[in-house]
Amino acid sequence: MIPSRKLKLLYLYKILWENTDWDHKITVNEIIDKLEGYGIPAERKAIYWDIELLRQFGLDIICEKERANKYYIGTRDFELAELKLLVDAVQSSKFITYKKSRELIKKIGKMCSKYERKSLNRNVVVADRIKTMNESIYYNVDAIHNAIQKNKQIRFKYFEYTIDKRLRFRRNGQYYDASPYALSWSDDNYYLIAYYPRYDDISNFRVDRMKDIIITNENRKIIEEYRDFNIADYSNKIFNMFSGKEESVKLQFDSSLINVVIDRFGKNVTICDRQENCFCIITNVIVSDTFLGWISIFGNKVKIISPDSLREKMKERVKEIGQLYK
Repeated sequence: MIPSRKLKLLYLYKILWENTDWDHKITVNEIIDKLEGYGIPAERKAIYWDIELLRQFGLDIICEKERANKYYIGTRDFELAELKLLVDAVQSSKFITYKKSRELIKKIGKMCSKYERKSLNRNVVVADRIKTMNESIYYNVDAIHNAIQKNKQIRFKYFEYTIDKRLRFRRNGQYYDASPYALSWSDDNYYLIAYYPRYDDISNFRVDRMKDIIITNENRKIIEEYRDFNIADYSNKIFNMFSGKEESVKLQFDSSLINVVIDRFGKNVTICDRQENCFCIITNVIVSDTFLGWISIFGNKVKIISPDSLREKMKERVKEIGQLYK
């Protein structure tokens, strides 16, 4: 059995870390009492030496000099505001299950004092937010990252839900083979962006709908067009992760939508043909039904100027929708 005196320094670290912060200090007598609670006897003089050792180790221990000196942890790896931000992100993330959310938040709480931990019980969950039901997404993301780092292909099964809410594998449960390029978080979901040989092109897969991922011994296939793949550039061009043909488009927006344009396409988007009530942009997008759907959201405040083929697609889309209401 390890002698208690050898564990004293570790428990002192634990006591200071968990029980002190800017608003909560602790005296040497209180430290001695807490150490006794762990079955470790300690003398006042030894505590001073141990605190100094922890300081030399790098722990930011502040001493507030009073009649009875009080000690507390000053700077930590994460500020409380940063931990709150992390908790908010975990709670409101659709792709993390309830169980994993609780586990992650509990671990985040260990990076601050027990008093600050109470303020991490945030009520930020979006009302009726639907969490993913696939517990394995946590490990899917890790497996995909490992495959990318090792420059290997992956195999996986891909599923969807039937109208009676049952899980059904696509392609009768056959494995998909793909060369992973990157992961993207879009519209509250994680997506795998990969070269898919069946289409001989880039495809996107919902990570929470992937099962039984296997990292193969085959090196990834990197097609020349995507050798210098830029995830940020790709994400700006694609809408809701639906693939399609990349085209240069010119769109006319009502002036009231300038913030929408900058939020979606970035500050470097090319703005032209400025008028009093409208402006145009020229940008490359991956044309899909979801792109047309995004334009439709803004009604008569957005107009496709070019190419003509895209204008015709929009006309057909509007016509088809109109037929539903006749």
